[in-house]
Parts: sequence; structure tokens; C-alpha cells
Amino acid sequence: MQDFHSIFEDLYAKYPELAPVCAAEIGQAFAILRDCYRSGGKLLICGNGGSAADCEHIVGELMKGFMLKRPVPQSFRAKLTEVDAATATYISEHLQGGLPAISLVSHTALSSAFANDNSADLVFAQQVYGYGKPGDVLLGISTSGNSANVLHALRVAGALGMRTIGLTGRSGGQMKALCDAAICVPFDRTPDIQERHLPIYHALCIRIEEEFFTI
Repeated sequence: MQDFHSIFEDLYAKYPELAPVCAAEIGQAFAILRDCYRSGGKLLICGNGGSAADCEHIVGELMKGFMLKRPVPQSFRAKLTEVDAATATYISEHLQGGLPAISLVSHTALSSAFANDNSADLVFAQQVYGYGKPGDVLLGISTSGNSANVLHALRVAGALGMRTIGLTGRSGGQMKALCDAAICVPFDRTPDIQERHLPIYHALCIRIEEEFFTI
């Protein structure tokens, strides 16, 4: 079985350029996510283009089993039996524990209506305002660090008392000043930046899963 405590060491062994400039911020991001989930909070995620695809990817790793099995507790199985004993075993054996995460790029009807009726660059901010509460976390992904819709979402998150994490490139752009933890990978070209974002968020998802579902 893999030693999950070594996941960040494995990350830096595969991508040694990340350790000198990103290790502290990755550790901060892990602590922010851990504290959020411990307190019953949720993660909101936003980005554009390839970063929008990353948002969906991250939700997929958090809301179901990734590297570990996540059996539902016996107490919930008992409640399912009370609702319908005939299906309780099937449901409880196939459900998996989830870490609440919402991709703000997914809601086509809401996003298109808000962009048409109000302001396109506030589409993510509107969702943060509607979903967010103190203790929740917003993860903004922008290779430039200057995507206006992501920046507005981070500003609204800060005003709501949420914690904020950024995934971006070398300079950090305007995003850097708006994030509690800004992970600035040391590259300038979009594909190079995105290629490093994926292993970073994979490592974070693995460590968070370990934190809550190791038996």
C-alpha cells in the first residue's frame, strides 16, 4: 500500500522545480482545505478554458473515492434500512464518502442567464455570493493570475469570510494578493503551467482523502 504521507515528497521528486517556490504554499493550501472540511465547509472552484476542465477534474477526485475506499458509516446504513430495507444494502455498498466540492463552471443555464442579464465577468462571483459562507474555501485557477472573472470571485469570497487558494503561474498576477495561499508554478507558458497544476491538485486531493478516509 502506498505511503500517502510521502505524496508531497513524491511530487517534488517528479517535479523538482516546484519544491523551492511552491512547497510552502502547497502546505498552506492543504491546511486550509483540511480545516475547511473538518469544520463542515465546502470547496468552490473556478477557472476558464483548460482551467475550467481542471475544476471539473478536482470535483471528480473529491466527491468520490480517488485512491482510497470511502465506505459510508454504519449509522447511515441503518437509516437507509429504515427508509427501505430492500434497497439499503445495494445503496450503502455503492455510495462513497464525499468531500463537498462545487465546480462553478458547470452551471450553464445560470451562467448564461447571468452573463446575458447582468455582467459576464461576475458569473463566478455571483455563485460565490450565493453558495459561500465563512469557513468555505474558493480555489481560483488562472494561468496568468489576471482572469477578471476569477479575481472578482476571489474578492467576493474574501468579503464573505471564506479562505482563498490560487493556482497560477510564475508572477501570480493580481491573484497573488487576493489569496491566502497562492501556488505560483515557476513557468510562463500556459501549457507548461497547466502541466504542473494537475500533479499539484492530485497531490492535494490524495492527502485530503487520506486525512478523512484512512481507516
